[in-house]
Amino acid sequence: MLDHIGIAVSDYEASKRFFDAALAPLGIGLVTETHGWAGYGAQGKPEFWFGEGGEPQRPMHLAFTASSREQVRAFYDAALAAGGTDNGPPGIRAHYHPNYYGAFVIGPDGHNVEAVCHGAEA
Repeated sequence: MLDHIGIAVSDYEASKRFFDAALAPLGIGLVTETHGWAGYGAQGKPEFWFGEGGEPQRPMHLAFTASSREQVRAFYDAALAAGGTDNGPPGIRAHYHPNYYGAFVIGPDGHNVEAVCHGAEA
């Protein structure tokens, strides 16, 4: 449905360090940097952008797709190690649907960053 999204951040380098670490387990990485903005994605297409300039939107919920529950757990561990704050450890969120497996971390600008897998345990 969405082609890409961009958000303003208060500290570009801190956000870059956080998202580099947190998104790597999901196969998402820095694709390009241009005009003070970083574009992250998989397979060479930047879909998530952030940069300085303007007031950061707060708080936002950003959910990234994981292909497995193991990726959700790896995201959570990497995001916490990169300075994120726990906002919900990896686990089933049955109120969404029986196989909704997600983890939530508060990132540098107070955003609720999630990794979610919709598949059953392998």
